Amino acid sequence: MRKCANGSIPRSGVEYFCFRIPRLMIVTLLFLAVLFVAYANGANDNFKGVASIYGSGTASFRTSLWWGTATTLAGALTALWLSEKLLKTFSGNGLVPAEYVISQSFVFPVALGTALTCMLATRLGFPISTTHGLVGSLIGAGLATGGWSVVNWGALWAKFFQPLLISPLLALAAGPLIYIILRSARLAPDHRTRTLDALHFLSGGAVGFARGLNDTPKMAALLLVAHSLGVQGCLLCIAAVMTVGGLLHARRVAETLSKKITGMNPGQGFSANLATAGLVIAASVFGLPVSTTHVGVGTLTGIGLVTKQAKLKSILQIVAAWVVTLPCGAILAAATVWVMRIVG
Repeated sequence: MRKCANGSIPRSGVEYFCFRIPRLMIVTLLFLAVLFVAYANGANDNFKGVASIYGSGTASFRTSLWWGTATTLAGALTALWLSEKLLKTFSGNGLVPAEYVISQSFVFPVALGTALTCMLATRLGFPISTTHGLVGSLIGAGLATGGWSVVNWGALWAKFFQPLLISPLLALAAGPLIYIILRSARLAPDHRTRTLDALHFLSGGAVGFARGLNDTPKMAALLLVAHSLGVQGCLLCIAAVMTVGGLLHARRVAETLSKKITGMNPGQGFSANLATAGLVIAASVFGLPVSTTHVGVGTLTGIGLVTKQAKLKSILQIVAAWVVTLPCGAILAAATVWVMRIVG
């Protein structure tokens, strides 16, 4: 029977890689793949908090982009102190066996599948969930490596699918509810005022902050497996690369979020941001892996339905992209596993 480099006999599909691919090579590939995930995440997600600022004409694209990037970075850096629960959730432990989630050869296809899924959606202009791509890649790599029994389907439903399915429904209701309340209190007028502009920027910044706080630990959990950096080093690397990705590749997703979901005025945009920030921050505090994308699009859609400005064709296309995200991540991660077996 063939043995690993350390002399042990492979006990599972994931251990099969330990003697086929040199450790330095797989660590390097894993490190680069996770940074690719961070770059794609920034490109797809960094603008989400400021989409309403740009879409309502409150600020230019460039101003909105820089504000969204800066506040996302602030949230990512804050994750240095508040990331424990999400780091545990997104280690993948419980979804697949423990020996898988500590294997660099297993986490590499997970990271690459997630990155390719997010980057493809970004190029097509679709705002998707990195969380969905990550969960799909975990499933695909698990199935390709160890078979159907490797994936804990019960944990998948309880720990991942429930918050991901519930969050857009909550957002769909929370967005118009907050808008109606603020409009009744004359805090969400149809036109710009200095006070509203300030509140709008603050709410957009809050969404960016919440996104950085919620998403950074998800990617850092992948990078920790490389054992090349500590927790803080991983979080700092993710934050830096995510910032660069947002600055360089945000335009297409920005246009979709700002112009193609619903028409909006400053008061409506402010209400959507307030609802999104509240839901995402609450999820981060309780360690729930919600998608900022789902929440943000949900609040905008809810307000659009109430104001009869929702663009249903574009919304349906975005929802279709969400449905495809998980199987896309699974297929790409599984394909990476098969290529590793052939090339190894």
